[in-house]
Amino acid sequence: MAAAPPQHPILRLISGLSLIAGVIAALLIFASVLITCQMIFVRFVLNESTIWQTEAVVYMMIGATVVGLPYVQMLKGHVNVDLLPLLLPKRLRMALALLVLVLSIVVAAIMAWYGWELFHIAFERNWRSDTVWGVPLWIPYSVVPLGFALYIAQLAADLFELRRGHTPFGHGRLEDER
Repeated sequence: MAAAPPQHPILRLISGLSLIAGVIAALLIFASVLITCQMIFVRFVLNESTIWQTEAVVYMMIGATVVGLPYVQMLKGHVNVDLLPLLLPKRLRMALALLVLVLSIVVAAIMAWYGWELFHIAFERNWRSDTVWGVPLWIPYSVVPLGFALYIAQLAADLFELRRGHTPFGHGRLEDER
C-alpha cells in the first residue's frame, strides 16, 4: 500500500525533489552499467585501452549513492533494525526517533559543509584528476553538498511529519496503534 502524498506544500516540494534525485541516481547507475559494458567490449573484444570509462563509472556511482540519499530516506528504505524501537512504549519510541533524526541532520550538515568546502576549493583552484581524461574535480565533488543538502531537506520533512504524529519506526500515525 503506497503512502499518501504529503499535504503541506513544502513537504510536497521536498518529496518532489527527493523523487527527482532518485530518478537521477537511477539514471547514473544505468549509465554506469552501459559504460562498463562498453569498456569491457573495447578492452576485451577490440583489444584497445580505455581512457575515461573507469573514472566516469566511479564518479557516477559515487554521485548515484549521494544523490540517491533523499529518495531512499523518503521511502524509508535505509537498512535498519527496528525490533528494539518497536518494543519501546510510544513516548520512548518518539523520543528515540526524534534523537535519531536530529543526529542524522547534524551529521549530514557536517558532510554537506565539508563537501561544499571541498567543491569550492576544487572550483577556485581548478583542480583536475590526475588521469589522461583530467576531469575538473569540482564536477564530481559538487554531488556531495548537493546530495547531502537534499538529504537534510528530506530528514527535516520526516522530522516535521514525525511531530505531526506519524509513527516512528513503522507506518501510519501514532494514534492508529493500540
